[in-house]
Amino acid sequence: MNHRHLLLMSSSRKDQLGYLEHAHAQIHALLQHRQQQVVFIPYAAVSFDYERYEDMVRPVFEQLGYGFSSLHRHADPQAALQQADAIAVGGGNTFALLKRLQDAGLMSVIQDRVRQGAPYIGWSAGGNVAGPTIRTTNDMPIVQPASLRGLGLLPFQVNPHFTPGKPPGHNGESREERLAEFLALNAPEELVALPEGSALLVEGDQVQVLGERGALHFRPRGEVLTLHEGKRFALSRIQGPADMAGWPDFLPPN
Repeated sequence: MNHRHLLLMSSSRKDQLGYLEHAHAQIHALLQHRQQQVVFIPYAAVSFDYERYEDMVRPVFEQLGYGFSSLHRHADPQAALQQADAIAVGGGNTFALLKRLQDAGLMSVIQDRVRQGAPYIGWSAGGNVAGPTIRTTNDMPIVQPASLRGLGLLPFQVNPHFTPGKPPGHNGESREERLAEFLALNAPEELVALPEGSALLVEGDQVQVLGERGALHFRPRGEVLTLHEGKRFALSRIQGPADMAGWPDFLPPN
C-alpha cells in the first residue's frame, strides 16, 4: 500500500500576501485539520538564522491549529523526525539544505517517515529536495553536497518559482531555455514547473494541482503542456529518471 502524502509548494509567498498566507487551504488539504505535531526543518536558511526562520513559520502552523517545533531546538534531530506526525521543509538555498540534511544523516530518516505515512510539506527548496535530484533548482551552488540526489519522494523533477520569459534588458537564458537544456541532456526525463502560489498535492500515486495558476508539464523537444488547477493525474504520467535504484521502495521505476 502506498502511504505517500506530499504537499510541494512553489513559494512561501504569492504576490503581496504575507508569509504562507496563500497556502492555508493547501496545508489543510494535506493535514486535514487533524491534531498533529509538525516538525519544521529550517536548514535552507542562509542569510538569516534558524531562530528567525522559526519565528516566521511557527505562527502560521499554530494559527491553522497544528502543533509546531523547529528541528534546531531538538538535541537529537533524528529522533525528533522519527517521532514527528508531519514534516515541513522550508525554502532558501537548495544546496545548503541538501548538504545539511546529508551531514546530519537525515535523508533516510525522512524517507522512512514518509514511507510510513507521515505527511511532508516542502516549499521552494523544500520542494526541490523532495524530488529524485536537485538538478532543476534555481539556486546557486554555494556549497557542495555529497551528491545531488534528493529524497526521491516523488519520481520526477520539479521547478519552483517558475516565471516565463525574460525581463527587459536580460540577455541570459529564460527559465524555459534552462529547462529545455535540462531536458535535452537528460532525455527521456520530464518535469513539472510551478508558478508562484501553485502546488502539487500528492496522495498515493495521484497528484492534484493546487492554486490559481496551474502548472506546466515540460516534455522533450519543446513540448509544454498545461496542468490546470484542480487537475488530477497519475504520478506515472510524468517521466522521471530511468534509473530509480536506491530510491524509496514506494517509487517504482518508470
